[in-house]
Amino acid sequence: MKKFFAVFLVLALVLPTLVVGACAKETPFDLACSSAVLMEASTGEILYAKNAEEALPPASVTKVMTLLLVMEAIAAGKVSMEDSVSVSERAASMGGSQIYLKVGETMPLSDLLKSVVIASANDAAVALAEHVAGSEEAFVAQMNARAAELSMTSTHFENTNGLDDTVTNHLTSAKDIAVMSRELIKYPQILEYSSTWMDTIRDGAFTLTNTNRLVRFYPGATGLKTGSTAKAKFCISATAERDGVSLIAVIMGAATRDERNAQAKKLLDYGFASYGVYRDEERVLAPLAVQGGVKDTLALSVSPFHTVLSKEKLKGVTVTVELPEVVKAPVAEGDAIGRVVYTLDGKVIGESPILAAEAVDKISFFEILRRLLGAVSIS
Repeated sequence: MKKFFAVFLVLALVLPTLVVGACAKETPFDLACSSAVLMEASTGEILYAKNAEEALPPASVTKVMTLLLVMEAIAAGKVSMEDSVSVSERAASMGGSQIYLKVGETMPLSDLLKSVVIASANDAAVALAEHVAGSEEAFVAQMNARAAELSMTSTHFENTNGLDDTVTNHLTSAKDIAVMSRELIKYPQILEYSSTWMDTIRDGAFTLTNTNRLVRFYPGATGLKTGSTAKAKFCISATAERDGVSLIAVIMGAATRDERNAQAKKLLDYGFASYGVYRDEERVLAPLAVQGGVKDTLALSVSPFHTVLSKEKLKGVTVTVELPEVVKAPVAEGDAIGRVVYTLDGKVIGESPILAAEAVDKISFFEILRRLLGAVSIS
């Protein structure tokens, strides 16, 4: 009983501290929206979260996943930017934001892609989905499968564009939007389109205007996708880059477009003012001595290390290289030989393995003899 009460007393003292600490970390300030996330794109680290995993209607921010699958299909060689896409009756019937596609009209895939990214065209999104997967239904199945691969646990898609007047379970979360946005911006073509304020299609006859006003008015803005419906209210996944720091700010359920934009700017301002990325990119290590190998030295490789830190901590990182003086053969390429350890204020904040960049076989008796005989003959 004494042990039980001792444990109970410790928990009673510690748990409130843990809860308060977690809440303080999650919400350093409040935002006028249903949920929000700020993510640093190169590391995937979340810097701010409000109701981050709550499943909510995303409106046209849905198209982040649509665009991701199209870009992955292009990268895999399944479709091409130069493809001529024929418009179906289903695609032409889409309402909301659109480029007014006609049944049977053909358009280059690149123009449809640009129309989705810049103008959030619902009809273009369906046309792309049908071209990639054969039908919108098949494409939506791929969207949900890809969401599962990315561990987007609060997400279920029912269509490609986010129109939600007839859906029953078309939902995602701010965290999941940040995750899929991070994947999408790995494609430079997307950022080229999403940072464009105005463009045209149909040989200049139809003007596209970016639905994301931050691209025009926020320094460093690069995209990415807006959305709004009566159910979803106003949503955005906003990307921006300054001084080598790339941020993704997600706002869901803001009351108005201006409020959505203001909250996104507030998140981005907070991120750029508070955080930086510590990078150890190209660490070169001298070859390591090898004992009993066909070679006397071993080439080494170490992966780049990135982590997000508060700006005042960036110059306080200590780097320690842990390596043996010599390694015994045989060594296989990719074998772990040592590690680079990164510490801050006496605490380890990360490490990178040091690997063998080549294989070194164990030297045989006959090879030793051959070398000895060669040395004697030379002398």
